[in-house]
Amino acid sequence: MRHGRDGAATAVNAASQILVARGKYEPQERDNPEVTWGARASEGVWVPTKDGQHIHIRIDCPAADPAATVLRPSLRVFVGIETDTDIVAQTTGNGVRLLTVVHGPNAPTEFRFPVSLADGLSLEAMPSGGFDVVHTRFGATVGRFYSPWACDTMFRHVKAEYRLDGGAIVLRVPHEDAAYPVLVDPLYAR
Repeated sequence: MRHGRDGAATAVNAASQILVARGKYEPQERDNPEVTWGARASEGVWVPTKDGQHIHIRIDCPAADPAATVLRPSLRVFVGIETDTDIVAQTTGNGVRLLTVVHGPNAPTEFRFPVSLADGLSLEAMPSGGFDVVHTRFGATVGRFYSPWACDTMFRHVKAEYRLDGGAIVLRVPHEDAAYPVLVDPLYAR
């Protein structure tokens, strides 16, 4: 089992290799004073919407509720949120990425991200496979969970999809035939 900075370094290295290969159009890590991270994975993150409200995204951690290893104010790692699974959490200029790093075949195939919305906001499924955060009174999109993508260490596409389960976005990633680590990219932006 990986712990502390060693585990964080392993997760960040795996995520970095794949993100660099994907190219310059990936959202860049940046400080953002409107984003507030909790100390533990289950506390999650509060992120802004376009209309000035905030939503709360938590990380469901059945195996453990690790404290963040903070590498920079805009980059933290939650090591061991589940068997063979870490999350590299980045703050971006207009949201957050919860890069889920699956290290082996014993990792689960589903990950839950409970979402608490401000009054007057709802989640609407989009044809792309993502979810829009919609202001119910005006019908305006004020935030977006982009459809997830995933790939393995050989840069092969791995299927990833969302479903809504009550107040949680559930990320499903069947990774049985993948070369590990597998990187899955839940991304929220306002």
